[in-house]
Amino acid sequence: MKRRDFMQLAGMSAGAMMLPFSSFANEVDVAHLLNPLLDVAQKKQLADVALNTAKSLGATYTDVRIGRYLNQFVITREKKVQGVQNTESFGAGIRVIVNGTWGFAASNNVTADGIKKTTERAVAIAKANSKFQKEPVKLAPTPSYGEVSWKTPIVKNGFEVPIKDKVDLLLNANAKALEKGASFVNSRMFLVNEQKYFASSEGSYIDQDVHRTWPGFTVSMIDRASGSFKNRDAFSSPVGMGYEYLDGKAEDKVAGPGGITLYNKSYDIVEDATFAAEQAKQMIAAKSVEPGKYDLVLEPSHMWLTIHESVGHPTELDRVLGYEANFAGTSFLTLDKWQTKKFNFGSDKVNFVADKTQVGSLGAVGYDDEGVKCKSWDLIKNGVLVNYQAIRDQAAIIGEKESHGCCYSQSWSDVQFQRMANVSLQPGKERLTPEQMISGIDKGIYIVKDGSFSIDQQRYNFQFGGVLFFEIKGGKIVGMLKDVAYQANSQEFWNSCVQVCDERDYRLNGAFNDGKGQPSQSNAVSHGSATARFNGVNVINTARTI
Repeated sequence: MKRRDFMQLAGMSAGAMMLPFSSFANEVDVAHLLNPLLDVAQKKQLADVALNTAKSLGATYTDVRIGRYLNQFVITREKKVQGVQNTESFGAGIRVIVNGTWGFAASNNVTADGIKKTTERAVAIAKANSKFQKEPVKLAPTPSYGEVSWKTPIVKNGFEVPIKDKVDLLLNANAKALEKGASFVNSRMFLVNEQKYFASSEGSYIDQDVHRTWPGFTVSMIDRASGSFKNRDAFSSPVGMGYEYLDGKAEDKVAGPGGITLYNKSYDIVEDATFAAEQAKQMIAAKSVEPGKYDLVLEPSHMWLTIHESVGHPTELDRVLGYEANFAGTSFLTLDKWQTKKFNFGSDKVNFVADKTQVGSLGAVGYDDEGVKCKSWDLIKNGVLVNYQAIRDQAAIIGEKESHGCCYSQSWSDVQFQRMANVSLQPGKERLTPEQMISGIDKGIYIVKDGSFSIDQQRYNFQFGGVLFFEIKGGKIVGMLKDVAYQANSQEFWNSCVQVCDERDYRLNGAFNDGKGQPSQSNAVSHGSATARFNGVNVINTARTI
């Protein structure tokens, strides 16, 4: 399995494919998922039990997260339903500081007695840990927000849409791909609803209802004469939206170079599956790329993964500090580079913003998982490294007066820690379309959709592939290529960025399952960009063995 596929599908595989599927989900179970287990007043009462218990036992800080996490998976292949599964997880996680040391405990016994015992266990863990603590935990201040709420601004709750409608939609997409000659096709739909209640000893009581949607497919085309095959994945993106994302409105379609159709804000899975089968045939017949230096034009559905790996991860402060070294690596963007305030990360066209508030993004919430109101902030400004991603117990290390609001836990049973915000390349200031960008290139490649990738433990040296590759000669697209991957290091690559299209071309893409930490957790994150040009990048032929 390609590393990209593992990253995106790990959560689906673990959460759904390892469970015994039924042919169709029980509609009674679906109805149950739509009903709250506790109202806000009941959650507040239980949270106060934890807060009062911890204080009586000597805690100087406490936070409580009562969470209900719902997932729905619908998976089909060709003309059959492979599985439909609903999952539900409900419980409480309690974090305390005692003697300047963190302690955490969690339980699915969400009663007053269960909360009290869990709190006592968290305090006991903190006291035991304090024997080894060298410096006390210092939290950046955050306001008390009182009783507040936030909801993903959805139009259609996907959990309320009948299973039959979802199955019919996926099977219709499969049928269109098969009609166009696809050898195989599988399609899927993954819905997430996080119902999260947070309370802290600082006076915040925050109720949030978060929704995410991810439709997709893979069309496979086999040329039996040559024994070769190609896969074309969906041009959908996982989104922080409801089922309205699948409306496929005409105004949300983008006509891209090379005769392709892309999607923004809503998605037409049936139309895309039809195009995918036709393009998979073209991919097999495409010319194999000649290795060498090319000017690359990278479309947002491809760019997001390059941003994720070479910008998003290395600007996470815990990686910079070495906290992730044992599992997912550190960062080449060390503190000394930031301290100079002039480290040349990229060209002056390169501006990256971290944002936990962007509507429709996977990372959008009102407040993070330690009760900090979310915001946006600069990471790279005119090519210069200016900041990192930091949470409350890290902010002081880089002289910040407040957390950036990017703390997250994948469930009530896992402790929250620093996770990637939506990190996005800002559009260019001058009006520029992808077609205009291509018209200025003599020898180049236009790349659409993310493919396999590899990057080192410092997020520095990398190689990225893609799905669709179009050759550019004399300012025009002259045909499709295959077997393309490009190599660079992060600093060299972003310094080769010479143009970014304007905001009209800006689109979000992302991943449902960004893995990090020990024990590993998954985070959903989006990355936005407009199409961008990179000059003189090394391209290799992935099919050649010598």
